[in-house]
Amino acid sequence: MKAISNPFIGQEDYDCFACAPHRSDGLRMQFSLEGEEVVCLWDPDPRFEGYHGVLHGGIQSTLLDEIASWLIFVKLKTAGVTSKLCVEYLRPVHISRGKIKLTARLLEKRDRVARIQGCLFDARGHLCARAEVEYVVYSPEAAKKKLDYPGYERFFS
Repeated sequence: MKAISNPFIGQEDYDCFACAPHRSDGLRMQFSLEGEEVVCLWDPDPRFEGYHGVLHGGIQSTLLDEIASWLIFVKLKTAGVTSKLCVEYLRPVHISRGKIKLTARLLEKRDRVARIQGCLFDARGHLCARAEVEYVVYSPEAAKKKLDYPGYERFFS
Protein backbone atom coordinates (compact mmCIF):
# COMPACT_ATOMS: atom_id res chain seq x y z
CA MET A 1 0.00 0.00 0.00
CA LYS A 2 1.35 3.40 -1.02
CA ALA A 3 0.02 6.54 0.67
CA ILE A 4 -1.27 9.29 -1.62
CA SER A 5 -0.47 12.84 -0.51
CA ASN A 6 -3.08 15.58 -0.76
CA PRO A 7 -1.39 18.23 -2.91
CA PHE A 8 -4.40 20.53 -2.77
CA ILE A 9 -3.64 21.47 0.83
CA GLY A 10 -2.47 25.06 0.82
CA GLN A 11 -4.04 25.97 -2.52
CA GLU A 12 -6.11 29.11 -2.38
CA ASP A 13 -9.86 28.39 -2.15
CA TYR A 14 -9.34 24.64 -1.47
CA ASP A 15 -12.31 23.66 0.68
CA CYS A 16 -13.50 20.29 -0.64
CA PHE A 17 -16.27 18.76 1.48
CA ALA A 18 -14.94 15.25 0.81
CA CYS A 19 -11.15 15.51 1.14
CA ALA A 20 -10.12 18.79 2.79
CA PRO A 21 -8.58 17.83 6.14
CA HIS A 22 -9.37 21.23 7.69
CA ARG A 23 -13.17 20.98 7.18
CA SER A 24 -14.67 20.15 10.56
CA ASP A 25 -18.01 19.44 8.84
CA GLY A 26 -16.44 17.43 6.02
CA LEU A 27 -15.56 13.82 5.32
CA ARG A 28 -11.75 14.28 5.49
CA MET A 29 -11.01 11.36 3.19
CA GLN A 30 -7.44 10.10 2.74
CA PHE A 31 -6.28 7.74 0.03
CA SER A 32 -3.70 5.11 -0.81
CA LEU A 33 -2.77 3.11 -3.86
CA GLU A 34 -2.97 -0.68 -3.81
CA GLY A 35 -1.97 -2.08 -7.17
CA GLU A 36 -4.51 -0.83 -9.69
CA GLU A 37 -6.97 0.40 -7.04
CA VAL A 38 -7.27 3.59 -5.05
CA VAL A 39 -8.36 2.77 -1.49
CA CYS A 40 -9.77 4.80 1.37
CA LEU A 41 -10.35 3.63 4.94
CA TRP A 42 -12.91 5.96 6.45
CA ASP A 43 -14.36 6.11 9.95
CA PRO A 44 -18.06 7.02 9.71
CA ASP A 45 -19.37 9.65 12.07
CA PRO A 46 -22.93 9.74 13.48
CA ARG A 47 -23.28 13.26 11.98
CA PHE A 48 -23.64 11.51 8.62
CA GLU A 49 -26.44 9.13 9.45
CA GLY A 50 -29.75 8.91 7.63
CA TYR A 51 -31.85 6.37 9.48
CA HIS A 52 -30.71 5.87 13.08
CA GLY A 53 -27.24 4.32 13.02
CA VAL A 54 -27.10 3.96 9.22
CA LEU A 55 -24.83 5.98 6.93
CA HIS A 56 -26.88 8.34 4.72
CA GLY A 57 -27.10 7.27 1.07
CA GLY A 58 -26.09 10.73 -0.14
CA ILE A 59 -22.90 10.51 1.90
CA GLN A 60 -22.23 7.07 0.44
CA SER A 61 -22.58 8.45 -3.08
CA THR A 62 -20.28 11.37 -2.21
CA LEU A 63 -17.64 8.95 -0.90
CA LEU A 64 -17.86 6.87 -4.08
CA ASP A 65 -17.71 9.90 -6.36
CA GLU A 66 -14.71 11.33 -4.54
CA ILE A 67 -12.64 8.14 -4.60
CA ALA A 68 -13.31 7.91 -8.34
CA SER A 69 -11.87 11.39 -8.82
CA TRP A 70 -8.71 10.42 -6.95
CA LEU A 71 -8.35 7.43 -9.26
CA ILE A 72 -8.39 9.89 -12.19
CA PHE A 73 -5.72 11.99 -10.45
CA VAL A 74 -3.24 9.17 -9.87
CA LYS A 75 -3.97 6.49 -12.48
CA LEU A 76 -4.77 8.72 -15.47
CA LYS A 77 -2.49 11.53 -14.22
CA THR A 78 -5.00 14.27 -14.85
CA ALA A 79 -8.39 15.52 -13.62
CA GLY A 80 -11.95 15.54 -14.85
CA VAL A 81 -15.55 16.12 -13.92
CA THR A 82 -18.29 13.66 -13.07
CA SER A 83 -20.74 13.20 -15.90
CA LYS A 84 -22.65 10.21 -14.53
CA LEU A 85 -22.93 8.51 -11.15
CA CYS A 86 -25.03 5.40 -10.73
CA VAL A 87 -25.08 3.94 -7.21
CA GLU A 88 -26.48 0.57 -6.26
CA TYR A 89 -27.25 0.33 -2.53
CA LEU A 90 -26.96 -3.32 -1.56
CA ARG A 91 -27.17 -3.30 2.25
CA PRO A 92 -27.17 -0.76 5.10
CA VAL A 93 -23.88 0.65 6.33
CA HIS A 94 -24.03 0.66 10.14
CA ILE A 95 -22.02 3.56 11.49
CA SER A 96 -21.22 1.95 14.85
CA ARG A 97 -19.38 -1.06 13.39
CA GLY A 98 -16.16 0.77 12.59
CA LYS A 99 -14.18 1.83 9.55
CA ILE A 100 -15.48 1.27 6.08
CA LYS A 101 -13.32 0.58 3.06
CA LEU A 102 -13.80 2.24 -0.31
CA THR A 103 -12.11 1.11 -3.50
CA ALA A 104 -12.01 2.49 -7.03
CA ARG A 105 -10.68 0.89 -10.19
CA LEU A 106 -10.67 1.88 -13.82
CA LEU A 107 -13.07 -0.13 -15.95
CA GLU A 108 -12.48 1.60 -19.26
CA LYS A 109 -11.01 4.74 -20.80
CA ARG A 110 -12.28 5.72 -24.21
CA ASP A 111 -11.41 9.09 -25.73
CA ARG A 112 -12.21 11.64 -23.02
CA VAL A 113 -14.52 9.39 -20.97
CA ALA A 114 -13.35 7.18 -18.12
CA ARG A 115 -15.59 4.59 -16.46
CA ILE A 116 -14.73 3.75 -12.88
CA GLN A 117 -16.16 1.20 -10.48
CA GLY A 118 -16.34 2.23 -6.85
CA CYS A 119 -17.15 -0.16 -4.02
CA LEU A 120 -18.04 0.52 -0.39
CA PHE A 121 -17.46 -2.25 2.16
CA ASP A 122 -18.57 -2.17 5.79
CA ALA A 123 -16.25 -2.96 8.71
CA ARG A 124 -17.13 -6.64 8.38
CA GLY A 125 -16.08 -6.70 4.72
CA HIS A 126 -19.59 -6.87 3.25
CA LEU A 127 -20.13 -5.06 -0.04
CA CYS A 128 -22.77 -2.44 0.82
CA ALA A 129 -22.77 -0.13 -2.19
CA ARG A 130 -21.35 -0.20 -5.69
CA ALA A 131 -21.13 2.68 -8.14
CA GLU A 132 -20.30 3.14 -11.76
CA VAL A 133 -18.92 6.61 -12.29
CA GLU A 134 -18.24 8.27 -15.62
CA TYR A 135 -15.81 11.15 -15.82
CA VAL A 136 -15.09 13.50 -18.65
CA VAL A 137 -11.31 13.63 -18.48
CA TYR A 138 -9.27 16.71 -19.42
CA SER A 139 -5.80 16.75 -20.89
CA PRO A 140 -3.20 17.36 -18.15
CA GLU A 141 -2.66 20.89 -19.48
CA ALA A 142 -6.39 21.72 -19.45
CA ALA A 143 -6.77 20.09 -16.01
CA LYS A 144 -4.07 22.36 -14.61
CA LYS A 145 -5.66 25.46 -16.13
CA LYS A 146 -9.36 24.71 -15.49
CA LEU A 147 -9.29 22.51 -12.37
CA ASP A 148 -6.03 23.51 -10.63
CA TYR A 149 -4.67 20.00 -11.10
CA PRO A 150 -1.27 20.13 -9.38
CA GLY A 151 0.44 17.42 -11.46
CA TYR A 152 0.84 13.70 -10.82
CA GLU A 153 4.19 13.96 -9.04
CA ARG A 154 2.70 16.00 -6.18
CA PHE A 155 0.44 13.10 -5.13
CA PHE A 156 3.48 11.05 -4.11
CA SER A 157 5.81 13.64 -2.60
